[in-house]
Amino acid sequence: MILNPKIETMPRDELKKLQSERLVWQVNRMYERVECFRNRMDVMGVKPSDIKSIDDLHLLPFSYKKDLRDYYPYGLFAEPMENIKRVHASSGTTGKQIVVGYTENDLKNWAETVARALTAAGADKNDFIQNAFGYGFFTGGLGIHDGASLIGSTVIPISAGNTQRQITTMVDFGSTMITCTPSYAMYLAEAVAEAGVKNQIKLKAGVFGAEPWTEDMRHAIEQGLGIKAYDIYGLSEIQGPGVSYECEYQCGMHICEDLFVAEIIDPDTGEVLPEGSTGELVFTTLAKEGFPVIRYRTRDICSLNYEPCRCGRTHIRMNKPTGRSDDMLIIRGVNVFPSQIEEVLLNVGGAVTPNYQIIVDRVNNTDTLDVNVEMSEEFMHDEVSSIANLEKTIVDKIRSTLGIGAKVHLVNPKSITRSEGKAKRVIDNRKLH
Repeated sequence: MILNPKIETMPRDELKKLQSERLVWQVNRMYERVECFRNRMDVMGVKPSDIKSIDDLHLLPFSYKKDLRDYYPYGLFAEPMENIKRVHASSGTTGKQIVVGYTENDLKNWAETVARALTAAGADKNDFIQNAFGYGFFTGGLGIHDGASLIGSTVIPISAGNTQRQITTMVDFGSTMITCTPSYAMYLAEAVAEAGVKNQIKLKAGVFGAEPWTEDMRHAIEQGLGIKAYDIYGLSEIQGPGVSYECEYQCGMHICEDLFVAEIIDPDTGEVLPEGSTGELVFTTLAKEGFPVIRYRTRDICSLNYEPCRCGRTHIRMNKPTGRSDDMLIIRGVNVFPSQIEEVLLNVGGAVTPNYQIIVDRVNNTDTLDVNVEMSEEFMHDEVSSIANLEKTIVDKIRSTLGIGAKVHLVNPKSITRSEGKAKRVIDNRKLH
């Protein structure tokens, strides 16, 4: 089912015309209202009148996360505060929080995009959506809540955490869909199995986002919870969840192109790359009023798919990000993404679980890479020789994938701390030296 056929199946030429009209409008208002943007355009010698269509997007300056901290809290807003109806913020773990604001129209558009995502995952007014994303400053909880309300679903606003209550609620309230981070979905699958209630839950689907996850992790979640698992993408700087989403064919996430324009650039040079290339994902908001951004560098590494989708939606799809340019680890001169290691671990069979931790350190001026991964309950009772052989197998596969060696440590089940939000997969102790 397509929620808004007029928009989601719009012919490409009509969509481009709409995007161009909105981009011209956005550039003019931002030049007038946002000092940071105006200054950058002036330095580049670009005038608002130079932007006549979406084809001129490459002439405009980039935006960065650092801008939000430099102009904290409201310096990048394009509307007076009397028109801002809600603010969200990041956790601020690496400095000042980043603060974003929404007008009434922004909130309506946000709910619309999330409603598209939930509908694409099979939700309708008859569903009970257990929303286990965190509420509050984090955009996940309220973003999903408003989208679910828009399509008439019954929202169960349980928020993150309290796993036992999550399971009880699934069983007693008859939840048919679950929304949360994929790492917490894995944790819930474990807890459901331990409680022995898998045959008592009515879940049919889950919508997961806010952190990277692999296809193998998707299959593990689907098997563990007996559902179909859908990806949803978003980030606070652009909107929150709903910027893009998977349809029933799960072959990339449809970008809401009536509201957002995506580019792929070379993360080192900033050059726009040809269609089909892999590089850094950049977004421009076309209709955002409160906190608009032009050419925001997400640091997510992915590619775009321009081929028609079997579902009938005409909006381009973004492939699942393989990592982030700023989260990329450089170990002994080699670029390493945590998702590469996760893929190795999830492909060694049922002897290990998807719970792992990567520890990077520097000893005698040499980078070290250690990977702790939990054994399954069944495998931990095997012979010591079997455990040693498995460790060697994983070491060999990591070396083959990354081109560098790692020490692998198989640890007891449930010995790695679980996360109710975004999983902390990497500990880079080099930053402490």
